[in-house]
Amino acid sequence: RTHAAWSSMREPTQVFELLETLYNTFDRVARRLGVFKVETIGDCYVAATGLPEPNPDHAIVMARFSKHCMSKMRHVVNKLAVTLGPDTGILSMRCGLHSGPVTGGVLRGDKSRFQLFGDTVNTAARLEQTSIPNKIQLSQATADELTAANRSSWIVARDDKIVAKGKGE
Repeated sequence: RTHAAWSSMREPTQVFELLETLYNTFDRVARRLGVFKVETIGDCYVAATGLPEPNPDHAIVMARFSKHCMSKMRHVVNKLAVTLGPDTGILSMRCGLHSGPVTGGVLRGDKSRFQLFGDTVNTAARLEQTSIPNKIQLSQATADELTAANRSSWIVARDDKIVAKGKGE
């Protein structure tokens, strides 16, 4: 079930409870693995590693982070199903990972915040949007990084081709 469908049938306080619990859980995983939480946008958690200093193991770190978050998500939604309703336990999560250059900075204004910019961010977002629920979808660039780090056993090819907006197949 999608978060949008689930949240449309809930009080705002229930949606807040779910996201606050998940984001705090993901934050703990991020701190433990040295992952930088960039921002949250609605039900999307944006994170990166290798900032501000490049990390040659960034693909490994982000793959581990994604896997741990997937596991934590299952635990959290099952636990919250008691108070937020049984269909909470069937909520799913999608991850998109891409390796490449980004530019980061604080956009000044009434509500200044740090943001990442570049095609790498857009590609990761497209991967997340087209991912299978409860799966981590990698770009070829990230798969190549994992293969070069002797982690090819972590990669399972999809049976189908995807078409990502602005990216093609």
